[in-house]
Amino acid sequence: MRGDGDGWAESPDGTRQWGRFGAAGLLLRAPLADGGSAVLLQHRSAWSHQGGTWALPGGARDSHESSVRAAVREAEEEAGIVAGSIRVRAQRVTATAASGWTYTTVIADAVTRLRTRGNPESTELAWVPETEVDARPLHPGFAAAWPLLRATPARVSLDGLADPETVAAALPRTLEIPGAEFLWLCSDGNGDARAARIGEAELTTDMAGNVLYLTLAQVLS
Repeated sequence: MRGDGDGWAESPDGTRQWGRFGAAGLLLRAPLADGGSAVLLQHRSAWSHQGGTWALPGGARDSHESSVRAAVREAEEEAGIVAGSIRVRAQRVTATAASGWTYTTVIADAVTRLRTRGNPESTELAWVPETEVDARPLHPGFAAAWPLLRATPARVSLDGLADPETVAAALPRTLEIPGAEFLWLCSDGNGDARAARIGEAELTTDMAGNVLYLTLAQVLS
């Protein structure tokens, strides 16, 4: 059943964007064995807009939907991702138009690389290591947004914690630093990851920008 969001939004400059009420997509991460992360990408069918490129599952937002709801619905329709199998971490507006149209990227995690099921809008769905995403021919909109969305791996030390098992159970996961980057928090593996530790201070970095102090609440939320 088609929603009321399907259709073009037209801007005063003559450009058009898909989604009468805006659009949204899901950036879903899952852990790799080395402590890094993989991102679920969709290889767009040749007949679709910018066909042949890689992007996120997503599409038009209906009038009654939040951006999160639209992104999760589209991921289920286009990739077979069930809402209950993921945890939403953040959302960011990654494109705007003069008409007021916006594209919102919703960031979420899964505990493992979930099985996918495509629909006619995809020629392929793939879990791509985060470090290899920009090696693929990306949809121009996604390519422009990717530098703002990619996550820096941060290896959290559990030494000295009163309850390391509880913290370990909350990892790996994406953490947003408001107004700045995303981190992919892991407790082992990934020797190239930035060092991190949990303390009582607010989130800070040292002068080299390579040591992070996280409150316990940030890790467990």
